[in-house]
Amino acid sequence: MDASAAFAPSVWGDFFVTYVPPPTQSSEEWIRERAEELRRRVHRKFFIEDGEAIGVAKSVALVDTLERLGLGSHFRGDIAAVISRIHLAGDEYVGYDDLHVAATRFRLLRQHGLWVSTGVFDKFRDDTGSFSASLSNDPRALLSLYHAAHMAVPGDAALDDAITFARLHLESMKGELGSPMAQQIARALDRPLTRFSRLLETMHYVSEYVQEEAHDDTLLELARLNSNLMRSLHLRELKALSLWWRELYDTVNLTYTRDRMVEIYSWSCGMLPEEEHSRARLFFAKIFGIASFLDDTFDVHATIDECHSLNQAMQRLDESAVSILPEYLHTLYLKTLSNFKEFGDLLEPHEKYRMSYAKKAFQLQSEYYMQEAEWTNNKHRPTFEEHIGISGMSSGIPMFVVMALMGYDSKVATQEVFEWVSVPVPDVVRAGALIVRFLNDISSYKLGKNKKDVVSTVECYMLEKGCTGEEAVAAIAAMTEHMWRVMNRTCMEIDRALLPAAQLVVNIAGMSEVIYLHGRDGFTFGSHAKDLVKALFLDPIPL
Repeated sequence: MDASAAFAPSVWGDFFVTYVPPPTQSSEEWIRERAEELRRRVHRKFFIEDGEAIGVAKSVALVDTLERLGLGSHFRGDIAAVISRIHLAGDEYVGYDDLHVAATRFRLLRQHGLWVSTGVFDKFRDDTGSFSASLSNDPRALLSLYHAAHMAVPGDAALDDAITFARLHLESMKGELGSPMAQQIARALDRPLTRFSRLLETMHYVSEYVQEEAHDDTLLELARLNSNLMRSLHLRELKALSLWWRELYDTVNLTYTRDRMVEIYSWSCGMLPEEEHSRARLFFAKIFGIASFLDDTFDVHATIDECHSLNQAMQRLDESAVSILPEYLHTLYLKTLSNFKEFGDLLEPHEKYRMSYAKKAFQLQSEYYMQEAEWTNNKHRPTFEEHIGISGMSSGIPMFVVMALMGYDSKVATQEVFEWVSVPVPDVVRAGALIVRFLNDISSYKLGKNKKDVVSTVECYMLEKGCTGEEAVAAIAAMTEHMWRVMNRTCMEIDRALLPAAQLVVNIAGMSEVIYLHGRDGFTFGSHAKDLVKALFLDPIPL
């Protein structure tokens, strides 16, 4: 056994098994009843007297506020109607000459999968085609433009200069602004709103929204109640998962593998925080944990013969295949089988068909790990294109998407959706997978990697192009940006029935931007994610 490849122990241990959150003054029953009353009040805000809809500018502001406060899932029907209406209204509406309104409308429409031309920004340019200098003193408008411009698709050159213009002026003024604008700009310059965890944005924005002059007390109270309900549920889920993981990790007894369930669940929560997605979070977190055993076994521990045996067994997913494995992998294999049975038990009768997609995705994941192990064993130097063809898939995203969708409601995750996200992998899933791979490899290059790891995309690019590490990192970062634009484009091109699955990929990629922010690796190095975990589960949200 290769002790040098061992990972640091869990930062959290059994903390969340025994953790008891501070008591709240109100019961959960009262909070739910009060939240329902407030939801009815908020629903009425979508209309003016006599049932007539509110105007475009107010609609844009309301939808943006609800989504940033984490309340969008409670008003899906209302928001869908508003998005459709402001799209059909065209580019000429009351407030169209307000850059903040125009940019927020542009971003919301594209985020909801509706095409809108970059021509809406032409009116804010001068005779030379540059953005008007008068905009440089309007931080709110610049911030909205910056967020909107990151919904660019490949070829959207008009938004490249929007990003450059907005970033230049936001950076120049960030030290001169008060709260909450200063914090919002700093956050955006790290990661724009469209590439950030929805849950983390909500946690920031709930405390910032109260400082806005035009804030709505009803929305604010509902957001605080909703955040507390979600936090309570997340802590219960994390306790249950921590207990499941501790039993699994100790029983499997593969001490060379990463012990990272708290970090995995943080990823799961950050991408799908809503109460309705509890089952999806569970499926995602459990398969992520099981896959991490495989990843570390293939990557840093097993001999090539053991890798072949493990992959052959995983292709069978049958108890009789345990005999072909070395003894130290017997328990892992049997536990994998028993967990897949439990996954099936959690599905309703009409959902059982999903298991075939889940098993196939898991078997393909094993194949990808096997291919990388063969490269390392044979000292094979793949071309860059050959590399990303496998390493993008080995990031796990194609499998994680299928597993998370297993927990979705049947009205959203239909068999058509499972067919679409499966082989051949659609563009949006491939783009999301490459984003995660590129971010991971940039972090690995900066932090150093295990000696048996397959050569990363950064190192592969350096060797192929004969360039420095810094040049390779810059090139990979540019490819990451391109993949975000591919995802944006795909979400506006696909059938509307497939959009929730595509948006799941966007959410996974957005959370990966948090996990790998500034070249850290919040999965491999648990200490890198300590502040994230505290923010998600331990920092109080005042009622």
